[in-house]
Amino acid sequence: MGKTVALVLGSGGARGYAHIGVIEELEARGYEIGCIAGSSMGAVIGGIYAAGKLPEYRDWVETLDYLDLLRLLDVSFSLGAIRGERVFGRIRRFLGEINIEDLPIPYTAVATDLTNQQEVWFQEGCLHQAMRASAAIPSLFTPVVQGSRVLVDGGLLNPIPIVPVVASRCDLIVAVNVNSSNQVQYELPVIERPQALKSRLDQLIGALGSRLPFRHREDSELPALLDGSVDLEAAGSTRGVVATKASHLHVVENEAPASVLEMINQSIEVMQNSLGQYKIAGYPPDILINVPKRVCRFFEFYKAPELIALGRQITGDSLDKYERHHD
Repeated sequence: MGKTVALVLGSGGARGYAHIGVIEELEARGYEIGCIAGSSMGAVIGGIYAAGKLPEYRDWVETLDYLDLLRLLDVSFSLGAIRGERVFGRIRRFLGEINIEDLPIPYTAVATDLTNQQEVWFQEGCLHQAMRASAAIPSLFTPVVQGSRVLVDGGLLNPIPIVPVVASRCDLIVAVNVNSSNQVQYELPVIERPQALKSRLDQLIGALGSRLPFRHREDSELPALLDGSVDLEAAGSTRGVVATKASHLHVVENEAPASVLEMINQSIEVMQNSLGQYKIAGYPPDILINVPKRVCRFFEFYKAPELIALGRQITGDSLDKYERHHD
């Protein structure tokens, strides 16, 4: 039997898809995942894996077409750009009704309680609710309210939650940081898509990143775009506006944010990167897998195939280095 791993999956928005590649590479190398802790997207991927539904989830996110993505975005103009009920409703259908204590391995989802300004660890109760609370990215997803508690992304206080697995009896602690700033040798793999699909995905990012936060008068058109009641191919004038906005989002690294949403998420990333370094220094994992944050923006959730492949590549390199020194 291979070594057992306590797996820590960090927060990082869309880059969290790399966690799928990490898990696949660990298992391909013969490592056995004995427990999982995660924040935000790490909590989502970790929970789906613990429930035994990761293959189905991967198949789904890799094959979403443009209209599928649009229709999953239930736009909100209150405490987040997206309510998240459609996205997490679909995940709930994958999982069914399952409690954390009934999972085959120990699992912890970390959220942030804004009311009491403290971390919340979900180690029992509804898995779906724990994942939803941990992944409530400020400005993007609306928070989860439980009584007097307002729960948002666990990455605000603990982007790499190592402490929940320190007492495990696993052979190794493997932590995944998807906000790394020093992995310059890695680039996002190129996976070809039909040109028509690519241009439509660009429109989606333009709609999210450039339009929602400002509530321009044209935003009255957006709900119809997102619920599929307006055909983007037929809506020539609207398509032109969105495509123009989208062009501003594709900026070179270190250029000024293109929108309020992007500025907020870049600010969160700066904070999470700093916090993550403290967590790693306080409880150094046996293996640290660093995924560079520059490979995609926080909310580019349409890049699942590329990010999964990159996660597997980086994990393979990290395991090679570890095994050379410990075998």
